[in-house]
Amino acid sequence: MSTRVAERTRGFTRQAAEELSHLLGEPDWLRERRLAAWEIYEQTPMPSRTDEEWRRTDIRRLPINDVFPFGDLRDPVSGPEALPPALFEILGDAALRSGLLTQVDGAVVYTHLDPAIAAQGVIFTDLVSAAREVPELVQRYFMTEAVTPRDNKFAALHGAFWSGGTFLYVPAGVEVALPLRSFVWAETAGTGIFAHTLLVAEPGATVVLIDTWASPTVEEPLIASNVVEIIAGEGAQVRYIQLQDWGRSVWNFTTQRALLHQDAVVNTLNVSLGSKLSKAFIASNLVGPGATAEMLGLYFADDAQHLDHQTRQWHVAPYASSDLLYKGALKDRARTVFSGLIKVFPQAQRTDAYQANRNLILSPNARADTIPNLEIGANDVRCTHGATVGQVEEEYIFYLMSRGISRAEAVKLIVDGFFDEVIERVPVTEVQETVRAAIARKIGL
Repeated sequence: MSTRVAERTRGFTRQAAEELSHLLGEPDWLRERRLAAWEIYEQTPMPSRTDEEWRRTDIRRLPINDVFPFGDLRDPVSGPEALPPALFEILGDAALRSGLLTQVDGAVVYTHLDPAIAAQGVIFTDLVSAAREVPELVQRYFMTEAVTPRDNKFAALHGAFWSGGTFLYVPAGVEVALPLRSFVWAETAGTGIFAHTLLVAEPGATVVLIDTWASPTVEEPLIASNVVEIIAGEGAQVRYIQLQDWGRSVWNFTTQRALLHQDAVVNTLNVSLGSKLSKAFIASNLVGPGATAEMLGLYFADDAQHLDHQTRQWHVAPYASSDLLYKGALKDRARTVFSGLIKVFPQAQRTDAYQANRNLILSPNARADTIPNLEIGANDVRCTHGATVGQVEEEYIFYLMSRGISRAEAVKLIVDGFFDEVIERVPVTEVQETVRAAIARKIGL
């Protein structure tokens, strides 16, 4: 693949944001939003361990001034077979998806959407193209309702340096039977990766989107600061699955938020496997009566990985329900952090909310912190939460080994069983197989 490479210097500056906008050929209104996000980034202090949200995650060694602000802007390719071989290998079966979008470093290089789906008005393209072709939709939803640059320091940085991006729009009443798949592949060392996903499902629409972020481990560090926005209209049904498998040279920051309007149903699954350090802000805002949010999470950390998940279930409207289950396993010297909050606003009567975090320790040197929280402002609600951290019992491993199973296989059986409660709640066979294969790889099989 050929590339469009600009003369760049390391570190993030206003000039670099302007240069990126120029290379992408953005309209004036989009360039103005990019520069406004940069202003917010400059005004926002870098997080430190004196901030409650960052007290257990240390980013003092973040190489913020040592990376190039954006990756190579590669030209489109003719088909999936022309993609980098390592990316092509993980694309999966084309017969099991309605569309495919692939981004390599800083640019989307291949998109495909089933013509029958496109004929129903579904739009599945990169954000730059969407800004040109349907500017009214992008202007309305892009970092205005779900996630804004003011949410946190890294959301602001993202607003200034995003590139490529996935835009999915499903018109009212349209059902997309097979999943759509988006892949972000980073392979250039020492760059920033700013992938954006904007999913808009109009009233009564039904869709499944699977986002995969992956990269090899390279010598120089990468910084990934990604944003996911999900807007579910009245009665819409959205399933969003994110598979994060960055290489161990990546510092990963994610801001994800779903807005659920009346009677909407949003099911999310966030799988965290890769990166050197990862900090994810994941939220569901139930702003319409009768909305339902299912938030599932699965993470497996090894070596010296640090994975931090901060979840929010915001009940703004009455008669809404949310169910969160995050499960994690960790080994070696890994550390994980989970901090969850159910917040019920005064007008959100008859809320039904549940939150659970379970952690399985596979090594004496691993550490899991879990902090569940409730903030209840209404008096007619049902809200429960719980958290556990436990080790694998040696007698369980001994029992399995006495049946002729190796220790690694015995551990895998236990971990599979531990995660199965989450995996089985996601009715996408290809995702289930991918997660189980990743678990086996983590264990060493």
